[in-house]
Amino acid sequence: MQNKQPEGNHGTTYVGAYIAIGVGIGAALGVAMSNMILGMGIGVAIGLVMGVGTEVKKRKSSRKDS
Repeated sequence: MQNKQPEGNHGTTYVGAYIAIGVGIGAALGVAMSNMILGMGIGVAIGLVMGVGTEVKKRKSSRKDS
């Protein structure tokens, strides 16, 4: 019996990495705006959008190949 892995990115996602990058950007933005909470919120939102966009793009391209 074989354990079949799903095709595509083999279960790895980059959403968390993009959120972490967004938090870093948000921290810098928060310092610049003198409002750390708002900057972090904006950074997390930007990272989440970038991460989900990348995942959707990768999944669409992997479906075209099959």
